[in-house]
Amino acid sequence: MTRRANKTTPTKDKDALQLSAEPGKSDAQKTAEISLDPAAHGMAALRLFNKGSFGEQDTTEVYLALESQAKAVRKGDLTHYRAMLAMQADALNGMFTELSRRAAANMGEYLNATQLYLRLGLKAQAQCRATIEALEQMTSGHVQTVKHVHVNEGGQAVIADEFHHHTRGQENGQSSEQPHATGAEAACPSPTLSGPESFGQSVPLSSCEGQAAVPDARGERKRGA
Repeated sequence: MTRRANKTTPTKDKDALQLSAEPGKSDAQKTAEISLDPAAHGMAALRLFNKGSFGEQDTTEVYLALESQAKAVRKGDLTHYRAMLAMQADALNGMFTELSRRAAANMGEYLNATQLYLRLGLKAQAQCRATIEALEQMTSGHVQTVKHVHVNEGGQAVIADEFHHHTRGQENGQSSEQPHATGAEAACPSPTLSGPESFGQSVPLSSCEGQAAVPDARGERKRGA
């Protein structure tokens, strides 16, 4: 009578990150690259904080899921993160509602508890508002104008406008077509009158005076005079 050998499937180690090394790279090189990978750092934090809600998660699978989102971000696709912010805003609103309920339940008897719950609830409300504002900036582009006032020597002020364009998933840019001076400064540039080094630094002109063409000091002399 023959006995069949029991075939056991090797168990996968959930704590080990199992990735094949690229051709021409050693395992040590691959490990060093992974230690600098943002997806690997996100995986390490997620497994710790998600354990209470989702149980023990597989290290490799979490890393691959995060790496997939990272590839989308590199292509400018922020769909996942827009949805994430929207859901976080709803969660923060739920926190505000529950903390407000607890504050109301302690009102009149336990003043310290009422103040604590109200303070935490208002913090959740403020963070909810900030999250919605961040989501709005990611979803619909807008232009933000920042004015900088530069005061030159002599008390002349030049106002420069910087235009930051907020678009969907794109970096903020500065418009190169907008003037850096407004009003009188735009119609009359502010050059500086330079002099010899012994007289110090350049002196700014306060108006357009002195910029017109200067006639020949010798005048209209006749030849041979």
